[in-house]
Amino acid sequence: MDPKQLHVIQALEKAGATEHLTDREKHLIGLAVTITRGCAYCTGGRTQKALDSGITQETLNANTDLVAAVNAGVAVRTVLQGLEGLSCDSPECTS
Repeated sequence: MDPKQLHVIQALEKAGATEHLTDREKHLIGLAVTITRGCAYCTGGRTQKALDSGITQETLNANTDLVAAVNAGVAVRTVLQGLEGLSCDSPECTS
């Protein structure tokens, strides 16, 4: 397993164990993360668990729209920064 994936899994487990979030919030956050990570299997499973817990399809659609909008914003900003020629000191940068 990629160490980055393990870090994400551990963060999700820690978030899931908190008493500061409701089960509904945990379902919606978990679904947002799996959508962002691009795992169709996890997204399908989390969607079904959310529906089984009583979260409506309308709420799941709104959650998906929000995730898409946020990720689109990140993508646009990343492209704009690249076009501006900004340097990156992050280890994730490959150029």
